[in-house]
This record gives sequence, C-alpha cells and structure tokens, in this order.
Amino acid sequence: MAIEITERMQLAAPVETAWQFILEPTRVVTCMPGAELVEQLDDKTYVGKVKVRLGAITTSYKGEVVFASIDEVARTIQITGQGRETGGGTAKGSLDVSVRALEDGQSEMQFDIRVELTGKVMQMGGRMIKGVSTQLFKQFSSNAARQLEGTDAAAGESASSPADDQALAVGSLLGRTLWQAIVDFFKRLLGRATH
Repeated sequence: MAIEITERMQLAAPVETAWQFILEPTRVVTCMPGAELVEQLDDKTYVGKVKVRLGAITTSYKGEVVFASIDEVARTIQITGQGRETGGGTAKGSLDVSVRALEDGQSEMQFDIRVELTGKVMQMGGRMIKGVSTQLFKQFSSNAARQLEGTDAAAGESASSPADDQALAVGSLLGRTLWQAIVDFFKRLLGRATH
C-alpha cells in the first residue's frame, strides 16, 4: 500500500533555527512519539526504531534512515529509509523537508512523505493510516514548537516518556480518528439527504 502525506508547521522561530533543528536527527527524534535512534553508522546514515499501537494492532519497525541529499542554499533535505516490522511487514519511503522564512521572523517547514507499507498495519486501511499519521504529526509539531520556541523543559518531559507510553498514546489518536471518520460520514450522508 502506498501512502502520500503532506504536512506543514509554522514556528515562532527564525528560519536558521528551524533549519539547524531539522539537520540534527538526535533532536528531531525526541519529538516523534514512539521513536528512538539506536546508532549512527556514518555522517548520513542512522539506525532507528519506532513503536506504534493502532487499537488492537501494535507494530514495531527497525531500519535505516539516510540523509540522501541536503541543499543548504534552498534549505531542503531528502531523507530515505526502509525498515522491517517485527511481524514481517516492511516500510520503505522518502521524506522531503523544506524550510522557509516567513514574515515577522517566523518560519515554516513542509514535509512531503511517501511510504510503501506491507504487513499487519495494512489491516487498518489507507484512510485510517493517514488519519493517525496526521494526529502523530500534530504531536510532533507540538513537541518541536516547544523545543524551538524556547520551552525546552516541556520538550524534555515529552522526550523522557517511555516508548510504551508513547505507543499507548496512539490508541487515543486512533479513537479520535475513528470518531472523525464517523462524523464525516454522517455529514456526507445528511448533506445528500437535504438535496
């Protein structure tokens, strides 16, 4: 299953601060729920793992992430990665990140994600996976904003949470995603009924 997602986040921080942050995997990973770096293989390649719980499904991936290209002038990065699920599935994809300056000294980061998934996570379906991904990105954005906008203590608390707790948090994200899908369904249904 191929999934494509585009997300943006705005920060009350200078563009150079945002750019330096995205260049440091050890800082970025502390903002990602359920993720951790295991080792650094060279200056561009890292081994990491992530654990996600989607309702009754808990899945863990371990794999390599490579900073394939970095354009300092345009402030863009392409990251590629592939991982294997403990149950035998796979994830392979790429992430393009661009950082740009906004007015009043603020900045914006755009994330274009493309990933191919196999394994038990496929039971959730593409729409549900995208919904949960959106909620996870909101958590990441909130953690990154706290770190970059000067409240490092709050970000540190988030980073120190056990991976199991972070994986458990996805259960509530799934609940919100399911609820939103139900609300959207009835909005469409009632919308059709009134025409």
